[in-house]
Amino acid sequence: MEPLEAELAAARDLDVADLADAIESIGFECTRCGGCCTGYAPDEPGGAPAGEGVDETESGCHDGAGSESGCHDGAGSESGCHDDDGDREPHTATVFPDEVRRVADAAEADSGEAYDWRDVARPMPFGLEPDADGEPRGETFEWALATDGCGDCTFYEESDGEGACTVHDARPLICRTYPFSVALDGTSQPMGEAVDEAGVVRAHECEGLDRDISRDDAEELAAALKERAVRELEEAIGVRDGYDPTARERTDGDVVVFDSEGPKAADGTLIGDG
Repeated sequence: MEPLEAELAAARDLDVADLADAIESIGFECTRCGGCCTGYAPDEPGGAPAGEGVDETESGCHDGAGSESGCHDGAGSESGCHDDDGDREPHTATVFPDEVRRVADAAEADSGEAYDWRDVARPMPFGLEPDADGEPRGETFEWALATDGCGDCTFYEESDGEGACTVHDARPLICRTYPFSVALDGTSQPMGEAVDEAGVVRAHECEGLDRDISRDDAEELAAALKERAVRELEEAIGVRDGYDPTARERTDGDVVVFDSEGPKAADGTLIGDG
């Protein structure tokens, strides 16, 4: 059995009750701090690699509907982002192709405005390099949720110091399961080292850790965590099997994103055979 297939079998065999036990032992309650939805200051753990930062002095933030009207409600002004100074590293959260479409539908229903692929997702920056004009070029293998001028998730907004997701019911699995992951090869790990663990469950930096969680909530979170592990490995196998090294030749050297549906341009359209 191939390594990814072996890990997929292990993910499918994960016991939700065991995962729930681990989550209960660690403890978690969302405090709506917004830390998992927003960009990072340079001295904070997580975020994109160095060089991928957002210059607050050159770009205003988006509001929850995606318009360039400044920062999120209560989160700052058009001239800066929150309370941090200097470049911010953008929020980076992986999203599956079907989740991009689901989020777009939810955003349209919420706002009454049309959302296309680029309003929801961007090519994962890892593996891309800027050309002479500063435009990204290269190949990458995942999509990340779109970010605003502050590096915050497009669908994040703040009010009275509390964060909220404007597409909460349609939010991707990576968002539903943060700050947890499972320790299986081929699955995504949030940026930054794990700060706690129990069995195969890893917990990553979050102020909501070490708080009481009900059994029902732990089991719901555990079920989503298993689903995410399975989906991530299925996606990885789909990317591997559908990889086409000639795809970039058909894009004038632009960005190619390989996902389980095939090679795509940065706007989410499939790259044809010719």
